[in-house]
Amino acid sequence: MQAFAGVLLDISDFPTRHPYGMALLQSRFERILAGWLDELGVPILREREVTGFTQGDSGVDVALSDGTSLRAQYLVGCDGGRSAVRKAAGIDFAGWDATTRWIIAEVQMKEVPEFGLRGGGGIGPAEDGRVGVTLIVPDLDRTDEPTLQDLRDALIRVDGKDYGVHSPHWISSFTDMTRQAVAYRSGRVLLAGDAAHVHAPVGGQGLNIGVQDAVNLGWKLAQVVNGTSPVGLLDTYHAERHPVAARVLQNTMAQRAVGANDERTVALRGILAELLRMDEPRKRIAGMMSGLDIRYDLGEGHPLLGRRMPDLDLVTANGPLRVFALLHHARPVLLNLADPGDLDITPWADRVQLIDATYAGAWELPVLGAVVAPAAALIRPDGYVAWVGDGSDTGLREALRTWF
Repeated sequence: MQAFAGVLLDISDFPTRHPYGMALLQSRFERILAGWLDELGVPILREREVTGFTQGDSGVDVALSDGTSLRAQYLVGCDGGRSAVRKAAGIDFAGWDATTRWIIAEVQMKEVPEFGLRGGGGIGPAEDGRVGVTLIVPDLDRTDEPTLQDLRDALIRVDGKDYGVHSPHWISSFTDMTRQAVAYRSGRVLLAGDAAHVHAPVGGQGLNIGVQDAVNLGWKLAQVVNGTSPVGLLDTYHAERHPVAARVLQNTMAQRAVGANDERTVALRGILAELLRMDEPRKRIAGMMSGLDIRYDLGEGHPLLGRRMPDLDLVTANGPLRVFALLHHARPVLLNLADPGDLDITPWADRVQLIDATYAGAWELPVLGAVVAPAAALIRPDGYVAWVGDGSDTGLREALRTWF
């Protein structure tokens, strides 16, 4: 399920292996990603705050709070809504001021409350027997850190009792401030995640777009650093990802607007719920909320062009294979579903995988539904389709030159 302004949307009929939403604690998700980075041998320097940087023609010098510095070819600011990197780069953060503030915490409670949504947020289980609390608080303009007493007050306002709350693991606050960097790149400095866009967390969309920012940028940055692509490839990062976040900003503001509990807004939400029970509006909004409807503007052509490649069950000369398994090494894939040997990519053979395969199932895309089966597809390392074949190789070499 997914929800728009509290109106539940059924996505169980979406053409994906995982037609559901999954709630995962942020701390757990961070451990999963950290474990993956450890497997890949990525060095991580912790507790070193970036205090500034200077960039030149050949690289970026990054100053750290411990008095040391690092030099890199590029710097990517993934340092959140208050991004020091974005500010130092002089990139404007345009948008709208906050209208609502929430308190958020993980705490111990003497009495376990009923878990569920309320108070503009909700109460639910956290790790190690703790309870997670997210509730709207009235003090919008407050700038200091919230306290345990503030949390007690918030619980009493919503439930009439504080459940003997004690021993906070952490307490923080956030707002629905809605802003977006006007540029995702300034020379050798780029932005991703909340450093590039902040919005109300309704619908759980922030994690999706932040991770997809990173996946979109990562392979492009790797090709530029390795010298297989010109620096101009990095311009496609802003071109593709800025519109995606701008749309999320619009839908989260819309959800906040229809999320109030006065009688007129409740009436409006009731009408909206009726519309979202109809198949086409439901699929359109659910596709937007899940990110499964994203299409990068790669020109006219087959509906698959610029969209996420479905995870098909393929048959190859070496046995059955899933499409997404081909992307595990972050290399592009040319999937040939016509006669073997029809496509020649010899100049790119060192960087593009050519896979001859067959697929017997129906072709269906989220929101769009059934589409004509393509003869071939060029899949980027981020899973999006850069070229679709119709039985010829028209346009294939141009796409290979553009992206790889």
